[in-house]
Amino acid sequence: MSTKISNWPAATPLWVDLGVDDLNAAQAFYSDLFGWKFVSGGQGSGDYLLAHVGGRAVAGLGPKQDPGMPTVWTTFLASDDVDVTAKKISAAGGELLAPPFDVMESGRLALATDSVGATFGVWQAGTHIGAERVNEHGALCWNELHTRHYASARAFYAEVFDVSYQDTTEEGLVYSTIRRPLDGREVGGIHHDTDLSEHTPGHWMTWFASDYVNGTATRALELGATHLRPVAESPMGRMALVQAPQGEIFGIIDAPRANE
Repeated sequence: MSTKISNWPAATPLWVDLGVDDLNAAQAFYSDLFGWKFVSGGQGSGDYLLAHVGGRAVAGLGPKQDPGMPTVWTTFLASDDVDVTAKKISAAGGELLAPPFDVMESGRLALATDSVGATFGVWQAGTHIGAERVNEHGALCWNELHTRHYASARAFYAEVFDVSYQDTTEEGLVYSTIRRPLDGREVGGIHHDTDLSEHTPGHWMTWFASDYVNGTATRALELGATHLRPVAESPMGRMALVQAPQGEIFGIIDAPRANE
């Protein structure tokens, strides 16, 4: 378990949020699955909700801004200056979906796609630092980019966020952990995912920690989810891949990964 009360260092995946068609149904699903409690995102935030574990924010949930948007968990990376990062995104071959704008006093935000087509957010903290608890049941524990265009993805994030990489040499797996520039700490990953079709854009995957992956995976099924990958052992711990009733995909894993 880790509690965070100060700003996350640049390049750290610090927040995830989800836009859904049926907000009440999503609240019911995640409150049952992870024990999340929901509070308003604050005056002027509309129906945006902050999911809490132990009284601290772990994720965001709200109605879709556009009904045609896919239902996905979006990963946000920390920035000390979103405006500077936005310029780097464009220069490195990415595309800004939403140029930098202020979110009340909470912070400053941009949305973008990277050079391999994966959507992500950039967050410059104001009063909202992002996730305040990580690496415990129901909280964020890891974020990784899945892409067939592995070298291009690595080049993009190195150029935009000044990250470095540690390669994984496990047989049959081409994977790099992302090291943030401040201290070289591993805060995320890039996976050369050959299961994706050549024309499928990359995507960021969100992983939540679970005290009991078997039980959480079973409960997800009972709540109407499906298993894209059943519970299995891995070098990182027991894990499963779940698709929730409204279509969003996320992972559950019982081995916390350092992310602070």
